Amino acid sequence: MLSSRSNPKGVLSVTVVEAKGLKNEDLIGHNDAFVELWIDKEYKQKTAVQKNAEEPNWDETFTFNIEEGSKVHKIYFKVLDKDKLDTEKIGDADFDFDAALNGEVIDEWVKLPAHLGLSDHGEVHFRVSFEAQ
Repeated sequence: MLSSRSNPKGVLSVTVVEAKGLKNEDLIGHNDAFVELWIDKEYKQKTAVQKNAEEPNWDETFTFNIEEGSKVHKIYFKVLDKDKLDTEKIGDADFDFDAALNGEVIDEWVKLPAHLGLSDHGEVHFRVSFEAQ
């Protein structure tokens, strides 16, 4: 989402810590879960696949360069289940990283909403910080 606020130049560090309560997308077995994340669709990054896990622990950090004056303020992500033949989406969401631009460390669990918002498909724990340059 674009915003009217302008960002300072720097590096945004996003740690995908863990997930819990992920909806099992496999009929037999368990999720082989990974997270794909981006602030710009042209540059997506992803975690390693955690096999047989509805509560995976990644603890992987990714960096994104933020250009001075850019209008991006959201991190987008989706959690996927990697199978031999295909990859299924468990859920997706986004969240603001404005607080990190102001020097705060964001430490937050983000829910993966189900269709129609009736429940959720689990949640993912993120830590986000920003270092101005």
